[in-house]
Amino acid sequence: MFRILLTRRWVALTLLFLALIPAMVWLGQWQFHRYEQSKASTRLTDANVRAAAVGVESLSSPGVVIPQREMYRHATATGHYDTAHEFVVRHRTDSSGDIIGFYVVTPLVLDDGKEILVNRGWISPGNTTGTEYPAVPAAPTGTVTLDGLFRPDETSALTGIRDVKGLPDRQFMLINSQEQARRTGETLLAGYLELNRTTPAPRGAQPETVPQPQDATGGMAVVGKGVHLPYAVQWWVFAALVPVAWWFLFRREWKASRTS
Repeated sequence: MFRILLTRRWVALTLLFLALIPAMVWLGQWQFHRYEQSKASTRLTDANVRAAAVGVESLSSPGVVIPQREMYRHATATGHYDTAHEFVVRHRTDSSGDIIGFYVVTPLVLDDGKEILVNRGWISPGNTTGTEYPAVPAAPTGTVTLDGLFRPDETSALTGIRDVKGLPDRQFMLINSQEQARRTGETLLAGYLELNRTTPAPRGAQPETVPQPQDATGGMAVVGKGVHLPYAVQWWVFAALVPVAWWFLFRREWKASRTS
């Protein structure tokens, strides 16, 4: 038995199996931490979505960096749309996640003259090739009061979306207040609103409202759902099976050596 263990092949194989155990334990811990982070993020999102709405200017001011804990806070704003500085955001999907189109973003001018970007929702690309500005449903005129979910400015680091320069006029990859402030020269609050409701209700066709986060995620980060927790358990089971696999292989070779 010991003669087999001291062969070059079995020394290397044993060292490999010993290395696999901590590696699999670490992978299980990494997946479990991802699960805990997802669960905490989901709880924060759920609490923010359910919380009472506040005025958007209590959450933001021009040029600040919005903390992630403010994401999906319900916020309200009253003003009129600045359609002259409206733009679209490319490569965004509809509520099914199947059709790629545009988000329509229109600044709302508040009573004090500041503006907040409003993601009015998704529109189909229609017959555009991507180089043309799409047909956009007209924004409501006059004074309106909006209710929406507050979102931090989109960046490549935050979203993973690569920003692209030189796009057609009024087309962008990200919803970013600082980028739009440089373009328009207006004073924009940091972040943007993802529109839920408009008062008075708009007439005519409007962009498709972006689903609220619980609709989009399906609650996949809660206990018993999602992929991170099952993956963590899977890696730990694999780690526990490594010694069993080693013993099975060694026992088979030992028996074969005794009969030869």
